[in-house]
Amino acid sequence: MLNRNDIVGLAAGILAVILLSGCVERRLTIVTEPEEAIVWLNDEEIGVTPVTVNFNWYGDYRVRIEKPGYEILNTHQLLERPLHDKFPFDFFAEVLWPKTIEDTYTWTFELQPYHQASAEELIEAAHTMRQEANEELGKIAVEILTDESK
Repeated sequence: MLNRNDIVGLAAGILAVILLSGCVERRLTIVTEPEEAIVWLNDEEIGVTPVTVNFNWYGDYRVRIEKPGYEILNTHQLLERPLHDKFPFDFFAEVLWPKTIEDTYTWTFELQPYHQASAEELIEAAHTMRQEANEELGKIAVEILTDESK
């Protein structure tokens, strides 16, 4: 026969199981146009698009996407923390809420076809960059001379 301490312990155990039944499921799906591109998140290969992964934290993610015949895409994406993941709401969402909260995001990227620059285009780009650098250096030299004359 159960004594009072056993009943209290059993009731506390059942209550703990009920209270700890909450959960948040976080998923991120990455889609590209065209599909079947390889994706890296924070330098870890996660698969070929469309690809879905679970994640544990919000914040800035480095995204790298490659597909033969297309420009390599290097970018950052921000996953902003929703209200249910901020203090004190996170306690209720993860511990007390009786149902699983599904937190899903989709990022879509359009890949650009790779364009091999001609020799003339490269030379023109180099001349433009040289001209811009010389103009910038000229501005800096004028600032330095102006400061020295004061």
